[in-house]
Amino acid sequence: MIAELGHFALILGFLVALLQVVVPLVGAAKRWPGWMRFAEPGANVLFLLTGFSFAALTYSFVVSDFSVKLVYMNSHTAKPMLYKVSGVWGNHEGSMLLWVLILTLFGAMAAWFGDGLPPTLKARILAVQASITAAFMAFVLFTSNPFLRMTPASMNGQDLNPLLQDPGLAFHPPFLYLGYVGLSMAFSFAVAALIEGRVDAAWGRWVRPWTLAAWIFLTIGIGLGSWWAYYELGWGGFWFWDPVENASFMPWLIAVALLHSAIVVEKRESLKSWTILLSIIAFGFSLVGAFITRSGIITSVHAFATDPERGVFLLFILAVFVGGALMLFALRAGVMEAKGVFGVVSRESALVLNNILLAVSAFIVFVGTMWPLVSELLFDRKLSVGEPWFNASFTPLMVVLGVVLPLGAMLPWKRGKLGRVAKQLSGAFVLALSIGALVWAMQEERSALGPIGLMLAAWLVAGSATDLLSRGRKGERFARILRLPRADWGKSVAHAGLGITIAGISGMLAWQQEDIRVMKNGDSLELAGYTITLNDVSRIEGPNYLSTTGNVTLAKDGKEISTLYPEKRVYPVAGMPTTEAAIDIGFWRDIYVVVGDPQDGGGWAMRSYFKPLANWIWGGALLMALGGALSLSDRRYRVAAGARKAPLQGVPAE
Repeated sequence: MIAELGHFALILGFLVALLQVVVPLVGAAKRWPGWMRFAEPGANVLFLLTGFSFAALTYSFVVSDFSVKLVYMNSHTAKPMLYKVSGVWGNHEGSMLLWVLILTLFGAMAAWFGDGLPPTLKARILAVQASITAAFMAFVLFTSNPFLRMTPASMNGQDLNPLLQDPGLAFHPPFLYLGYVGLSMAFSFAVAALIEGRVDAAWGRWVRPWTLAAWIFLTIGIGLGSWWAYYELGWGGFWFWDPVENASFMPWLIAVALLHSAIVVEKRESLKSWTILLSIIAFGFSLVGAFITRSGIITSVHAFATDPERGVFLLFILAVFVGGALMLFALRAGVMEAKGVFGVVSRESALVLNNILLAVSAFIVFVGTMWPLVSELLFDRKLSVGEPWFNASFTPLMVVLGVVLPLGAMLPWKRGKLGRVAKQLSGAFVLALSIGALVWAMQEERSALGPIGLMLAAWLVAGSATDLLSRGRKGERFARILRLPRADWGKSVAHAGLGITIAGISGMLAWQQEDIRVMKNGDSLELAGYTITLNDVSRIEGPNYLSTTGNVTLAKDGKEISTLYPEKRVYPVAGMPTTEAAIDIGFWRDIYVVVGDPQDGGGWAMRSYFKPLANWIWGGALLMALGGALSLSDRRYRVAAGARKAPLQGVPAE
């Protein structure tokens, strides 16, 4: 009965979404206040109905209602409660319902916090958001219904994919979807502004918080996914350039560009066309990601579905929304005339360069991701675009971006002097150069990757600190810095976080050491000055798995540091093995141990890694997200902040 109520709520929500598309748009066109006001209660009702539907599906998983086909295919009575709940979105149908729930959440939040928006613009934003919601509700109802029953009901289920039974993967999809779907608000703002025929500084101020919130969630989601891949898959890497990894990375890059270009719209009323275009492309890449994971065109641990019909439906949604928005963009080109002028050396020019680098980087990732598919489809040739190609084409752009970031952040608006900014940053440059030279001298192998990476990281961190320090005057510098707006602090923290992540990536790639061998009980090996000893391997029975667990001692200079317990698990119901790496986490390095299969001659396959600065990668990602949160908490950048001071209550007739 609960499942049927959830299904009915979803159908009713679909009808409400259709009304929310039509009524506010007509009201805005006719200037009928009552029709425009329908958008707000419509958004609230739509969120409540979708929330009830999602709660009904969650209830079915929690109580193990195996008469619901989705529960039968993705759950089991022996599974821990955390994974029963995460099983709701650990599959195609449930994850799409989560996608719809987040769409309605953002629509409701626009209704809650958009009081300062002009009535016609607000009505159109909520209508566009509802149109996206209606499209995905149709997708769920007609191709991916999560409430289908099966008869007779099974006594137990087939269990969730064992790779997804992990805390990192329990929280990774919701954060990622909050980022993916959150970019729909930037899209809705862009399309509504094009319909309205007005893009100005106030619009730039309004769109930034929504983009920033989506970017924060996307940063956390990507970080969690990378961290999970590092410790769960047993390969010891943090990024594989997998098509689905790239599908989340592309909108992240475009969102960064959008955040910076929206600043120019807000401050200088320039880059209007470019900012609108980025708003469309950012959500377009989110739709591309949904298509890649659910169309069956790739095989990946991240992929949910292999039904081509679903892929065609998603491709249709992508074509309608992105294609329609681009057509509207072309028709409305005249209303996006830039007003501000600026010199070649200015913060505006630095932000333009920033946007070019980020956009080209996203395009490179897109080409590398899609080209094997295009090649197979058009030329019947199987190609592989792997890590070497991505590193060779993507890394130089990021190096240039890192070099110009501190300079651009300190340049004044409209016109500046590069020499003055360079002089202010001379201390940061000397510090970065000294760190690079020191690392070069200390390393055993003459590799340029580590010194250059750490020099660039130091330049970003020191440059961010210099930017903050430059805001204070002598005698009152500390007090003035503390009183700086949170957005200024957020910018510096986020830029420093990027530097920390670059340091972690450079350190791991440049100085990682690896040892692969067969070890018997009592055997030891030396790795980067550490002694790793296999004491024992035992069989352990978990809640819903069987584990082969190693007992490994880690010591340095004869002193025991810790005991590690690497595992190889087998989930009998799903019939799948997983690897659980054991990691001794340190500030400067990780010691990473994996136990493998038993060998014919006795002993166990063991892989051990020394990974310098590994945790700086995810620490930097958290700092970037923290910087975004600090900026979002600045009252100047909340939705419609300052809108009442701007003469926007009237909207010119179209």
